[in-house]
Amino acid sequence: MNPVIEMTWEAGADVSFGLPAYATTGAAGADLRANFPDRADVTLQPGGRALIGTGLRLAIPTGYEVQIRPRSGLALKFGITLANAPGTIDSDYRGPLGVILLNTGTEAFAVRHGDRIAQMIVAPVVQAEFAEVSKLDTTPRGAGGFGSTGRRS
Repeated sequence: MNPVIEMTWEAGADVSFGLPAYATTGAAGADLRANFPDRADVTLQPGGRALIGTGLRLAIPTGYEVQIRPRSGLALKFGITLANAPGTIDSDYRGPLGVILLNTGTEAFAVRHGDRIAQMIVAPVVQAEFAEVSKLDTTPRGAGGFGSTGRRS
């Protein structure tokens, strides 16, 4: 059974966009739209970042999270990505849903009211237990990291 993400609109939000939706039957992420109460564009200068409102608040069931991920088309064409990709929305958060966009491109980018700006993925969460030990087990890789397994496979 699929989890149900309950949503409410922020005051002043443009509800005509409807709730987030999957663009195709095979889509993993539901599109999120920029939703500005004053309907004014936000311009991201090269290297700039901004918190872009979606007009939504969520209630995520316990045992799940919502991950916010970049849209590949915006990243490829304009260098627009997320400053904290993927962003995580915890199940106990009830504040406004915002997306931190980052312009890694070379030109200013206008985020327009209603633009699809990110994808929302619903994922199960496993909370681990943490235990202090005197020594870790050994593996063939050991402490090798940051490219230690080679540049190419």
